[in-house]
Amino acid sequence: MDIEITQTESAGVQRHIQVSVPAAAVSAAEDKAARRYASQARLPGFRPGKAPAAMVRKRFADAIRQETIEALVQEAYKLVLEREQLQVASQPHIHDLNFTPGEALTFVLHVEVRPEIKLERTSGFTIPRIATEVTDEMVTGQLDALRDQKATWSPVEDRPAPGDRVNVLLATADESGDMPAGKPYPLELGGGQAIEGIEELIMEATPGQTIERPVKWPDDFPDEAQRGQTKMVRVELTDVKRKTMPDLDDSFAGEVGDFDSLDALRAAVRTDMQAHIGREAEADVRQKLIDAVLEANPFEVPPSWVEQMTVAYAQAYNIPEAELPAFADQFRAMAERQVRRDLVIDTLAEQHALKATEADVDDKVTELATARGADVGGVYAALQKAGRLTEMERSITEEKVFAWLTAQNTVQ
Repeated sequence: MDIEITQTESAGVQRHIQVSVPAAAVSAAEDKAARRYASQARLPGFRPGKAPAAMVRKRFADAIRQETIEALVQEAYKLVLEREQLQVASQPHIHDLNFTPGEALTFVLHVEVRPEIKLERTSGFTIPRIATEVTDEMVTGQLDALRDQKATWSPVEDRPAPGDRVNVLLATADESGDMPAGKPYPLELGGGQAIEGIEELIMEATPGQTIERPVKWPDDFPDEAQRGQTKMVRVELTDVKRKTMPDLDDSFAGEVGDFDSLDALRAAVRTDMQAHIGREAEADVRQKLIDAVLEANPFEVPPSWVEQMTVAYAQAYNIPEAELPAFADQFRAMAERQVRRDLVIDTLAEQHALKATEADVDDKVTELATARGADVGGVYAALQKAGRLTEMERSITEEKVFAWLTAQNTVQ
């Protein structure tokens, strides 16, 4: 089919192409569609396929027209891809279609093409690595967090203090000055669950005591209508519970896990923290390497790819349909960053033969099986059934790419 192609717009990854299909080709396609309907049509008074062509064309005019358009557009689209040598990134869109009997079929084909990524500069960067030393203070902080998890809460009869958990009956006077019945609220003082003035009121009471006095709402209160207002507040403190942390000793170490002493627990915590900080530092270096490459080699990405990544994020976070527009606005920049990162990795893997091989995957599966003390074939079958072999292949490829990038640049 001889078609006329005119590129009306080319910007980045966007292409708008004007296509014109000659009237003769349109007529031939329409005749072909009409013949197909005529061979199958069932009309009253005629055997199948014997109805007059003119009657068939009139009876099935809309269907013949639609089939003609679809056939011509599909064939024209294939010809455009061949002649323009386009590597499309997503499904095309058709605009401004004009189909008039006896005339040429015209439409505008809007496509996104795969970006051309050259990555001309990938070396010569100096990347700082964040500190990875685990200090004694950091270990102590982690041990305190473990103690906090094992803490107990016991009732006290004293006035509450920051950090205590309390139950109160809280009432605020309305605009007429009437004080309604108090509503129960559980609070942890100092946690920002109540405004400062109300917390101060609570901390003046002992369990069972009721205190009532004016409280001023802060000037930065979220509800603008209540900012700076002074209201009469009544607080009845029903109970107070205070946290008791276990002693940091050998007994505590045994409760946390299979540790003979506090020193053994401390050493394990340090080792775990060192590994965690090391992973964070490595991830930070990798991101900085990608950022440096992207800044030195700018390129556009197809909006449809960003949209697909945003949808993937939404599905991963189980975002309700009603919240999707707001979510998309918030995560679009993150999605675009991920698309760019993936493109850089794919391009480097292709340019420098860094893609994971079957042997690489086999070695990784063997490593996993050995670590688990399991059969290699069984582990492979389980990973294959779970659809994780592709994920593993991708992970190996990324490891190779970042090892190559690190060797080309200075990390200090």
